[in-house]
Amino acid sequence: MRDHQHAPQPEPSPFGDAPAAVAPITRRTVTLGVSLLATAVLAAVALVVPTPYAMRSPGPTEDTLQRNLIQIDGARTYESTGELRLTTVSVLGGPGYPMLSGQVIQGWLDPQRSVLPVEAIFPEAVTKEQQQEVSQAEMVSSQESATAAALTELGYDVPAVLDVAGTEPGSGADGKLDEGDVITEFQGGPVGTYADLIDGLADTSPGDDVTLGVRRGDRTMDVDITTTGNGERAVLGVFIDPHYDFPVDVSIEIENIGGPSAGTMFALGIIDKLTPEDEANGEVVAGTGTMSPEGTVGPIGGIEQKLYGAVRDEADWFLAPADNCPQVVGNVPDGLNVVRVATLAEARDAVEQIGRGEGGDLPTCS
Repeated sequence: MRDHQHAPQPEPSPFGDAPAAVAPITRRTVTLGVSLLATAVLAAVALVVPTPYAMRSPGPTEDTLQRNLIQIDGARTYESTGELRLTTVSVLGGPGYPMLSGQVIQGWLDPQRSVLPVEAIFPEAVTKEQQQEVSQAEMVSSQESATAAALTELGYDVPAVLDVAGTEPGSGADGKLDEGDVITEFQGGPVGTYADLIDGLADTSPGDDVTLGVRRGDRTMDVDITTTGNGERAVLGVFIDPHYDFPVDVSIEIENIGGPSAGTMFALGIIDKLTPEDEANGEVVAGTGTMSPEGTVGPIGGIEQKLYGAVRDEADWFLAPADNCPQVVGNVPDGLNVVRVATLAEARDAVEQIGRGEGGDLPTCS
């Protein structure tokens, strides 16, 4: 038989396998390497490029029933076992502090955050300092309105001087009332509280003519105004700056939070402290919404983030303004029960039902 012949094998290296052959460096290899490096550099730079966006994230929540947040003098107060948590939104970006591209991408990928054009959150041509001043002024106003609404809901008379801060262009009051005027009468009856004016308007239909008694400097006069409004509610077209004489001294101490959206939870906290009933009764109820002096719950921004902040801080219930329901639907985190409220009276009733373990039948957003 013919023997099979094999090529001679090299002696094994005492240092292991021999190194593989190195491919020669060509112009194409150099070009590809430079291109990849340039792409990586450009991508890294793009991540730190300022953008015209701002981002909302879940902010901290605060229990309005904690010992020092709402302080009351001039009336008996009561202890509570539950929590009534106001919710907030943290905003990244804005005037003077632009978001970077990398942060925008992170925001787009996180369902708990929302990325919006800066102008959708901040007014144009406003500095960060100006925005902070406006936000603090709104917070002070919301506290006053919440106090007025809460005391009125509890049956107190809340005397107020109703200064005119301006008029709505094109309304019946436009050109007839001046800034600094004081409204003293409505249809011949005295107006000593904000509720007096609201009650008078409640009996008026849009398009009706009404007569206001007005003090302008040292003079008093009657001013006839044609009301406007959509639906059943008549509107004067007057911006009111009320100055209250509260029958109970209420002070609210809170830091690093601005804007008007805590009004509803402030009002509920005041009511809880001034009533012997333990309304929340151990439950953790969060919520949001502006509060008008007459007790209307108004819509706010960033409610999606506030829902997530409530769950993070162990709330089982959330009071949402009725006008925010379109933003609530489809964005409720697991484990959170949302209740739709339009007035302070509805919000108060909801907390009481939740405290009694009867919250299952409360209206929700759908």
